[in-house]
Amino acid sequence: MFHKVAIIGGGAAAATLVSELLERRTSRPLHLDWYAGGPEAGRGIAYGTPSAQHLLNVRAASMGMFVSKPGGFLEYAQAIDPSVKGSDFLPRRLYGDFLRSRVEQALKNAGSFGHDVNVLPFTADSLVPSAEGVAIGYGDGESHAEAAVLAIGSLPPRPLPGVEDAAIASGRYVVDPWPFLANAVPDDRPLRVLVIGLGLTAVDVLLELSARWPNAHFDALSRHGKLPEPHLATASAPADDGGELVDSMRDDPNIRTWLRRLREATTNAEDWRTVIDGLRPHTQSLWRDLPRAERARFLRHARWAWERARHRMPPEVTAKIEALEQAGRLTRGRGRMRSVHLSLDGALDVARVAAGGVDVVQSYDIVIQTVGLNTDTQRTEHPLIRQLVIGGHVTPDSLGLGLKAEPNGQLHDGNDRPRSNLFAIGSLLRGALWESTAIPEIRKQAQALANLLLADDKHR
Repeated sequence: MFHKVAIIGGGAAAATLVSELLERRTSRPLHLDWYAGGPEAGRGIAYGTPSAQHLLNVRAASMGMFVSKPGGFLEYAQAIDPSVKGSDFLPRRLYGDFLRSRVEQALKNAGSFGHDVNVLPFTADSLVPSAEGVAIGYGDGESHAEAAVLAIGSLPPRPLPGVEDAAIASGRYVVDPWPFLANAVPDDRPLRVLVIGLGLTAVDVLLELSARWPNAHFDALSRHGKLPEPHLATASAPADDGGELVDSMRDDPNIRTWLRRLREATTNAEDWRTVIDGLRPHTQSLWRDLPRAERARFLRHARWAWERARHRMPPEVTAKIEALEQAGRLTRGRGRMRSVHLSLDGALDVARVAAGGVDVVQSYDIVIQTVGLNTDTQRTEHPLIRQLVIGGHVTPDSLGLGLKAEPNGQLHDGNDRPRSNLFAIGSLLRGALWESTAIPEIRKQAQALANLLLADDKHR
């Protein structure tokens, strides 16, 4: 086993892996350095929101932290409010509380297993892996571990092409919506707001700002102008285990074929959601079956449709968004943003290509970018990832989906060979696994990675 392990990151993936490691009895004590990046280790961006408007998009019964206890979150929530049901979509801030409570319990239990834990409120600035281990630089200090795990979550968002520097400098073009939401104050002015992107992040932004800015009008722009699909009001099990459909997909790993078979399956199902949910346990292995060219085709042509079908809105969120549209406060549009220019009067002039190829220019007080998860390690400004990539210590995924890795999380070095002591968990593994960001997948990764890190040498 590795006796000294460093975990880099302070979000849910890091918290889950830390808890997995510390709750185990090992042949020798484990020394764990957790570079959590701040005092609120475990919440990360996803579960750090204080807003009651922001709900989980997975039902409470499926949000447990451990594979061995998938109902752990439901038990936690019911201890606070006995009326909570397993089918409920609960606030993300409550899930953040749950993560914090489980981490704190794991840290308390560590001593009884002989483990030594050092939680550092720093980010790691550099990692230099070698045959002897991993050198870690942070602040003015330096440390060493036998193995390190990157659990840093989504990379910082980058401005879209065509956005002028002056627009960003004005503060009116928002690249990262989460700090903006945290500091947004109530405003009664008739603001004109554009949201670029229509995924779940856009939905969170619209819910929060429409409540704080009651007289604002929101335009939302995306390639297809479609919101995420809604969940059913009541929980439903998959129609079957997906076996027949999965087998037919494995026989011909081709996106066109897969889409045709999915259409056939959803047409014949009582509800299309049961087909998508039946695929979930097989998605990672199906992704591994796809040749690179087919993965690229999926990203170009089918990703948007898969994302809106797979990552759905809770029914109560759907109702609120529909109410905004019916009240005339939200208008959705199809098209592509071409440029954002700061005008002399301080407004943002947004040029976009609308449906049919027509150029349209409109002015807004605020433009908020909500285009989803950033996993492009080749172009990121994240200091640690840049250091690893430039130093040749890791290989970026060729399709911009994190880092090149084995399915077990082993990262590839600059020569595209798997490393024995540098790993990742979560969104950096999208290239290897595709489905790699939700808690049901994260907890499986954490369990498997803990097994690997703590295995006897002959079993590793």
